[in-house]
Amino acid sequence: MRAVRFHRYGGIDVLQIEDVPLRPLGPRDVVVRVRAAGINPGEAKIRTGALHDIFPATFPSGQGSDLAGTITETGSEVTLRQPGDDVLGWSWERSSHAEYVVVPQDQLVAKPADLPWPPAGALYVAGATAWASVNAVDPHPGDHVLLAGATGGVGTIALQLLRLRGADVTAIASPRHQAWIEQHGATFAAYGPRLADDLEHSTGRPPPDAVVDLHGGYVDLALSLGVAPDRINTINYDAAAAHGTRSDASAEGTQPDALAELARLAANHTIEIPIAATYPLDQVRAAFTHLEQRHPLGKIVLLP
Repeated sequence: MRAVRFHRYGGIDVLQIEDVPLRPLGPRDVVVRVRAAGINPGEAKIRTGALHDIFPATFPSGQGSDLAGTITETGSEVTLRQPGDDVLGWSWERSSHAEYVVVPQDQLVAKPADLPWPPAGALYVAGATAWASVNAVDPHPGDHVLLAGATGGVGTIALQLLRLRGADVTAIASPRHQAWIEQHGATFAAYGPRLADDLEHSTGRPPPDAVVDLHGGYVDLALSLGVAPDRINTINYDAAAAHGTRSDASAEGTQPDALAELARLAANHTIEIPIAATYPLDQVRAAFTHLEQRHPLGKIVLLP
């Protein structure tokens, strides 16, 4: 099969498409013909070596966690799935950016028939992180929640989950995404040096009760606005450790039941999974160039 590989840390140019064998099928594993696989900023950081101390690569390294596809083969002890099932889920082996992937059956949930392949294949990392981030700040109906990084893959889902919980959301993002934010029931706030003044004087809203910081640079602002540390969730682990805030992310949100619920919400159009672009597998470099240089709204997806 064809799969994305890289043999050293580096820029986008280290990504290659190579013919590689599938790993052996374990008794509780299934083979999935991948129809869609989202790409994520964390994968770019792993590729450059920026996360070597936390997530070191073993070379040659594969890539990719998100996946959706059709089961083609099952191990001898598989009871939950059968060939022909359409599924979505995740790989913990950096292996989903490929034509086929082998994963344990309990890392998959059924793909709703009404959910198209691109959003299904983009749902795991962003969905699990959004799910955990929202749950971490425990929003109640009427709470004012400040959401930073509101229009990335995680932020678009988090905004909608907060609104489903009845929260009043102020979303920090680029002005080019203001229309999308307002269409989804949130108040727009532009990031930049005037943000604190804008929050205080322009939005007409009370100080936030909670902050979801998907950018990583808003913990100090949240504390200065009087938000309790246990109602701040950030992707900045150093700031979380220094100030005692929450830092829940995809690990805390990795639950098959949660993924199945997100898939149901997306299939019935209760939430939208914005897809900025799709690319064939052999254009993986172009896909990551789009992600890293253009900061798109929503997700970019490979279609192997």
